[in-house]
Amino acid sequence: MIPSDHFVRFYNEIFKFLENKGHEHLEDYFLTISRHQETHCLKQFSEGGLQGMYDYWMVIKKEENCDSDKFIEDGQYGKVLKGFMSGCPSLSKVKDNDAGACPLYCCHCPGWVLPIMSKVGYYYVYDLISLDMPRCQTTICEHIEDARAQLRLVLKRHNGDRTLVKWNFPEED
Repeated sequence: MIPSDHFVRFYNEIFKFLENKGHEHLEDYFLTISRHQETHCLKQFSEGGLQGMYDYWMVIKKEENCDSDKFIEDGQYGKVLKGFMSGCPSLSKVKDNDAGACPLYCCHCPGWVLPIMSKVGYYYVYDLISLDMPRCQTTICEHIEDARAQLRLVLKRHNGDRTLVKWNFPEED
C-alpha cells in the first residue's frame, strides 16, 4: 500500500499531466475515480442515506487525519448533511513539496463525489472556497429545494462567481 504522503503527490502529478493535455482529460480522470469509488460507497450511500454518507466520511476523517466536522440537520424540506473541512491533509501534503500543486487539485473531490450523489438521488453543493487553501464546505440535501437555497447562499458569498462552486442539479426548473 502506498502511504498517503506519497499517494497524494502521485495523484497531483497525474492531475498536472492531464491538465496540460487538456481540461477534458482531467475531467475524464475524475469520472474514472468516481466509478472506482462506487465500489467503496455507492451501496452504503444508497441504502444508508445521509447517515450512511456521514458514517463513510467519519471513517475517512480518521484514516486521513482530516480537520473537519460533519453533521446532519433539518433543512426546510428534509434532512441535510453539512461538512466543513478546515484542514485538508491531502492538499496540505501536495503543497508541502517542491513539485508544485496542480491548480485544480481540489476539483478531484467534487469530480468524483457529484456523479455518485446523482446516482443515489441526492443534491450536492460543493464550495471549494479557494483552490490554494486546504478547506472547503459541502452540503448534501435530500430535497432539491434545500440544495437550491444552499446554492443561492454560496453563490452570494462568492458574488455570483461560479468557478469555486460545484453542484449536481439544475439551478431552477
